[in-house]
Parts: sequence; C-alpha cells; structure tokens
Amino acid sequence: MTSIEDSQPEVNIGLVGHVDHGKTSLTFALSGKWTDEHSEELKRGITIRLGYADVIIYKGDDGYGTDPKAKEAIALRKISLVDAPGHETLMATMLSGAAIMDGALLLVAANEKCPQPQTKEHLMALQITGVKNIVIVQNKIDLVTEEQALENYKEIKNFVKGTIAENAPIIPISAQHKININHLIEAIEETIPTPERDKTKEAVMYVARSFDVNRPGAEIQKLVGGVLGGALKQGVLKVGDKIEIKPGMAVDEKEGKKTYNPIITEIAGLKTGGMNVKEVGPGGSVGVLTKLDPFYVKSDSLTGNMIGRVGTLPPVWHEFAVKPGLLERVVGTKEDLVVEPIKKNEVLMLNVHSAATVGIVSELRKKGEIFLKLKIPVCANKGDRLTISRVLGNRWRLIGMGEIVS
Repeated sequence: MTSIEDSQPEVNIGLVGHVDHGKTSLTFALSGKWTDEHSEELKRGITIRLGYADVIIYKGDDGYGTDPKAKEAIALRKISLVDAPGHETLMATMLSGAAIMDGALLLVAANEKCPQPQTKEHLMALQITGVKNIVIVQNKIDLVTEEQALENYKEIKNFVKGTIAENAPIIPISAQHKININHLIEAIEETIPTPERDKTKEAVMYVARSFDVNRPGAEIQKLVGGVLGGALKQGVLKVGDKIEIKPGMAVDEKEGKKTYNPIITEIAGLKTGGMNVKEVGPGGSVGVLTKLDPFYVKSDSLTGNMIGRVGTLPPVWHEFAVKPGLLERVVGTKEDLVVEPIKKNEVLMLNVHSAATVGIVSELRKKGEIFLKLKIPVCANKGDRLTISRVLGNRWRLIGMGEIVS
C-alpha cells in the first residue's frame, strides 16, 4: 500500500489576494519552497506565473504541523499549494489558476485597510468559479498592535459579509516568522476537505504550466521532452498513454485567422509530489513528461490546453454564443463603477478552464446572448462556464461570468 509520503497530493489549494500580502512567503512557511523562481519575479518581488509546492500535513502530540519528526506525528494527507499572482495586471493568470483549485487561502495583510482592490477581485473570482471552501489568512500581525489587528479583523468581517466567505475562519498569522501556522493548518484540515474524485471517466487534465527542463548546452542525446503541469479533473493517465493536446498549436494564418491543430504525443513519465510514478489521477498538481520537442512547450506556450486520450476530449471552439451574467459593480478598482451592458464589437477577455483568450463580440442576440469570435480557440463542452473581463482604464477587470450555449 502506498504511503501518504509517496502518494499524489489529494487536493489543490490556491493562495490568493492582493499583491504583497504574503502569498509566496506563506507558501514558503508551509512547504519550505520559494515559488518565485523566474528571474523577473525575483527582480520585481512579485509572483508572475503560477507557483506550486507540495506539503504533507501531520498531526502529533502538539497539534497540526508539517514536521514529520514531531512527537507522535501521523501523516494525514498531502496537499498541493497553488501560489497565484496578486498584481492587477496578472488577473488572467489568477483566473486560470482558479480552474484547478479545490479550495483557497485568501490572504489579507493586517497592516493595510481591508479590502484592497485585488482582495475584492480575487474573492469575486473564487465566487464566480465555484471555489467555496475558503480560509481567510490575516497575515503580517507582527507589524501591527493588538488594537490594529482587531480593527483589521472587523474590516475583514464586514468585507466578507454576504459573500461565500462570510462564515470562513479568519486565522491571524505571521508568515515571515511562522507564527500561528499550526492553527492555520488545523483550519485547512477542517475547512477544505478532499473532494470526491471520479477515476472511471475519460481522463481530462487542465494544463496550467508548460516548460522545458533541459539546461542550456545539454547534449542532444540527453535531452528530454517537454513537460506539462496541471491537474486532472477526472480519470487516470498512465506512462505510455498516447495523448491528445487540444486546441494544440497554431500552424497557419490566413486573413488574420490562425488554424490550430491538436498535438498527439506519448507520456514518457509522470511526476507528482517530487516523485516519478506510473499513473496519476484527479487531485493535486502533476507533471506530465512527454516526447514533444522542448521547443513546443517553452514559456508556458501550451498553458490553457486540455490533455486526454486521443479522440476523447471536448470540441475546439473558434467562436461561440455565450449567455452572460454580469456583476452590478466592477471589482478590482478603487472607484465604484457600474458594469455597463456588453456592446457589439467590444473586446472581452474570457477564461475557460485554465485557458485565457480574447473574444470580439460580433452579435448581440435575443435572450441576452452574445456571439464571440475568439483570437485563440478553446477546448470546452457546451454548458461550460467562463469568466468575463473587459478593459477599464488600461487593465482587464472582472465583470461577470457566462455559459457556452452554442
């Protein structure tokens, strides 16, 4: 029987919130891994791409923790942390990450007024994408007095009133000094359960990252194929499986319209929790090692694709009709702006599963439906949900959600 230490993580937990509220520091406090690894992230001090880290939760005589050497420590489960960027210019990346989250830690800095713009935007994104299991993390309590922390707590309670996070636990911590991390882990265990998974269905995996792991100057005979990172929604993938990646890659462009072809390849290896395994199922984040030329996966170029066995994936849409549901107010801005109706020829950003694309509204139809022509096609089923953002000022702002109707 496989031990928890040697198993695939059971659940994906996102870390979301306003920029510089401590998401990456908390990921490090929990896992010992610093997820800002990209050179630009290190230079700017912010998360740009989705970061991942796995953590095993233990319970011992002294309560919950991540130390396997704690007295009478018993491993409870392994989780995957998904560190999402908080900067307002990177909302599309956060929305793509939300597609693979089973629960979330919403970080709020105790030394700033609550809510900040992206605190509101990220909570609304969780609500729209259906991520209901939330723990609120009141971080940076080491930087404020007890009175300021209590005032901030009241602001948080007022902010989440009437939202999906209204009854979420609020855990005060200092990620920097690892204060109260044990109580946070206890709240995670009590609030974010492992969802039921269906391994009997055809495999569907959302690609959230794609990258080349070969070092510059590596010998040709030692090169390995491109790697795809993400999470399975359902089913099982095994080493040796022949898989299809859809929509795939652009192969031609005529009259400003690109043609995309699915990519067929074979699974050369599977990684989860830092280990090589023979198969993976629904749950925490996994890495799929393929036989693709590394050129095709560089710089997250296949992010937003779906993976499944050949001939089993949903259709690819270059255009579709959507039934939108708009918010009353724009979130993510300091100003209180009303969401205006969608207009013909308007350019909108759409997040479908882990994919982000831009669509031009070519028709306003009856029953409030809109018809969009997509710049980048998406793989999805009729009835699938998506989020809708529009440009306000010079930023994409979340304005609602929709459903693919035809």
